[in-house]
Amino acid sequence: MIIRRYLVKQVVSTSLVVVALLTLIMMGGRLIKYFGVAAQGRLDATILFSIIGYRLPEFLTLILPLGFFIGLMLVFGRLYVDHEMAVLNGSGVSKIQLSRLLIPLTVVYLAVQSVLMIWMSPWGIREYEKLVSTQAVRTGFDLVRPKEFISSGPYTIYAGSLSDDRKNLKDIFFYQRAEKADKPDVMILAKEATRVEVADDTANVVDLLQGRRYEIYPGTPKYTQAEFQSYRLRLENDKEAKFESADVEALPFSKLLKNRDDPVVSSELGWRIFVPFSMIVAVMLATALSEVSPRQGRYLKLFPALLIFASLIVALMAIKTRISKDEIGIWAYPTVLVFYAVAAALFSRKQKLAPKIKKQIQRVKS
Repeated sequence: MIIRRYLVKQVVSTSLVVVALLTLIMMGGRLIKYFGVAAQGRLDATILFSIIGYRLPEFLTLILPLGFFIGLMLVFGRLYVDHEMAVLNGSGVSKIQLSRLLIPLTVVYLAVQSVLMIWMSPWGIREYEKLVSTQAVRTGFDLVRPKEFISSGPYTIYAGSLSDDRKNLKDIFFYQRAEKADKPDVMILAKEATRVEVADDTANVVDLLQGRRYEIYPGTPKYTQAEFQSYRLRLENDKEAKFESADVEALPFSKLLKNRDDPVVSSELGWRIFVPFSMIVAVMLATALSEVSPRQGRYLKLFPALLIFASLIVALMAIKTRISKDEIGIWAYPTVLVFYAVAAALFSRKQKLAPKIKKQIQRVKS
């Protein structure tokens, strides 16, 4: 059908532009933050775009419904402003019928949102946590840069120079804070260091040459000193790089189903199942709220409509929190969606209902 193809083309192109713009804004802020962390030496700059890629599905779960709704509002608003809606109505096509023509497109968006929420977003969070966890266990020798102090966990390291293969360092300063209050801090000064590859060992092993080792008790004048010609330093990782997340947002859908009796798991399960249906509510709200006169412009009702749709997302988030605290059940998700759908249906029929309500009020007064 020509009208359907026209609507689908307009809605898809507009919504994708909005989604791309919102994604650029949100991810741009995150990228700047990660660049700052990398500049401090606490993150390898080569993995920044991998981090952004893994976080992208998580952001799209909120951006996609909003972008779809804004796209619908802009397209329907333009139909009114350009008098196309008047022509369609004169041809016997109402705005309700137009929204029905978008049902296949809405189903596609709903399916994409479901895939993002059920599989892609949890997978991205797990991979992101693995990557960050791997970075967290990296010691200062992995991140060291010539003539810069680098802090990583309990270690602070300085090297005057560094070979291209990152195995030979010169003019080394190494400082390790004690894990317990009654234990000494360790400071090492060495002329040279060579990294040693040890099979099946995730720790960093370094041979230090011609230096001194100090044990310092902060806050007291007590310390010990030892000179060495060769000293092997082994930097243990703080934690395993393997990731077993206790965060339900990263759990696979199958694990959520197995543990659905837990309130926190139940809230996440309902979130993944019911939030994609906000796409249907978005179509209904856009159909009801996009009507404007040509003189008003299509942007007049965009902001109020955005607030209404945003209130739906906020309400679903609030429900997620309440369910996780075992205050309400998972039934609250569909209840809110049905409430907004009924409200949208009433808004869309206001032109027909208003005269009838007015007549009823006049009869009561008379």
